Amino acid sequence: MKFGVVVFPGSNCDRDMQDALQHDLGKEVIMLWHKDKDLSMFTTEDCIVLPGGFSYGDYLRCGAIARFSPMMQSVIDFANKGGKVLGVCNGFQILCESGLLPGVLLQNANQQFVCKNVFIKHQDEQALKIPVAHGEGRYHADEATLAALEANNQVLFRYCDNPNGSIRDIAGICNPGRNVFGMMPHPERATSPALGNIDGRKVFEILGLN
Repeated sequence: MKFGVVVFPGSNCDRDMQDALQHDLGKEVIMLWHKDKDLSMFTTEDCIVLPGGFSYGDYLRCGAIARFSPMMQSVIDFANKGGKVLGVCNGFQILCESGLLPGVLLQNANQQFVCKNVFIKHQDEQALKIPVAHGEGRYHADEATLAALEANNQVLFRYCDNPNGSIRDIAGICNPGRNVFGMMPHPERATSPALGNIDGRKVFEILGLN
């Protein structure tokens, strides 16, 4: 499996993601510019990553402008054909704006930017320590959408101690086809022994991207 990391103007976690995938997980990584469209070098067994940051300065809503970039049109087509797509933080926001994932990310409940380590859980597995850094990470969806997410087991991660007020403690979800993943915490910041935390590697494993 190889990875493509999309670079938007304002991305600030693209190189973190590249480093984590290449050096810590030993994956092949191709950096993709937001104005390009070509994804012909990837198969549906590969993964496109939308990294964290502040795409297009987060003007309008977070991710609202990035959703219309030339590369995102190709990413949407790639996902609809079954290709794997991972959106982290701002990338999660872009996935929701593009309609690849349901719901929306709203301003944190305390109206403050939060930047710290938090603990998240996948089902009944051991809690994982993963950093968050966002001002608009409060996941919200209507009751029908939430019911569908729960019924289809699409809630991948929940906060153990909710840092932003997300409904039902939701930290990450996937689409019904289980090939599009979005999460606010940053697993790429927890893959290196030098940082004293490799819980992020378990996140990639859970997503089937290891």
